[in-house]
Amino acid sequence: MNDEVMIRLENVSYEYKSYVDDSIQTAVNDVSLEIKKGEFLCILGHNGSGKSTMAKMMNGLLFPTSGQVTVMGINTRDEDKIWDIRSKAGMVFQNPDNQIVATIVEEDVAFGPENLGLPPGEIRRRVDEALEIVEMSEYKKHAPHLLSGGQKQRVAIAGILAMNPDCIIFDEPTAMLDPNGRIEVMGTIKKLNEVEGKTIVLITHYMEETVDADRIIVMNKGEIALQGTPREVFSQVDKVKGLGLDVPQVTELVYELRKEGINIKYDVLSVEELVDIL
Repeated sequence: MNDEVMIRLENVSYEYKSYVDDSIQTAVNDVSLEIKKGEFLCILGHNGSGKSTMAKMMNGLLFPTSGQVTVMGINTRDEDKIWDIRSKAGMVFQNPDNQIVATIVEEDVAFGPENLGLPPGEIRRRVDEALEIVEMSEYKKHAPHLLSGGQKQRVAIAGILAMNPDCIIFDEPTAMLDPNGRIEVMGTIKKLNEVEGKTIVLITHYMEETVDADRIIVMNKGEIALQGTPREVFSQVDKVKGLGLDVPQVTELVYELRKEGINIKYDVLSVEELVDIL
């Protein structure tokens, strides 16, 4: 991680009209945030906290009602630059089936680079490299609909990677996957950050997925309620639970042990760490 700012939100709010009674609802309320290049940032929050709305503003899918969002210095409201923004900050959604457009894996991954108008040789290179990174090269001639959920999501990630973005925003990418698929996709996300140097913004409601992040932001009612490293955030068990969220299971166990008078440090995040202490 370096000090260069990848994405900046300045006093950003987002309002929408309720379908029920035409009242104005505030999804994000006056949020300011800087995401550094190379950072692995997790955004947590229960449903309706504003986390997905914030993610969509980061890549120009939604425009703020007030305030501004810039991606590597480009304002997301600049319509002429929207493809520049999306090639710098790609987005992966919950349902991989909604992102896969072709009937063969390698053709699907090629879709983005083809739309960028790249020469065929460059497209081929990018497709091969993206499939290699997500460890799906051997499936390049397969039909996506025959793959598992985790494999489909890795193909969707390869499709974004082939656009060569500096930042990838993941909006609950494991929500529809089984435990094995979640492990596969999280392994890929960590590799993109640690090995490929990509800036990662991960929106999730699985606490265990956040323990390797550089920073966690907890959203509540459209505002940032808590932020800090995973240790700083999850050591505040009562506060996190008060926001309607859980903490990682091992942190919960330590919390209960301490309540019983067992004197161990409170900011434990992994089973291995707890085993060492005990």
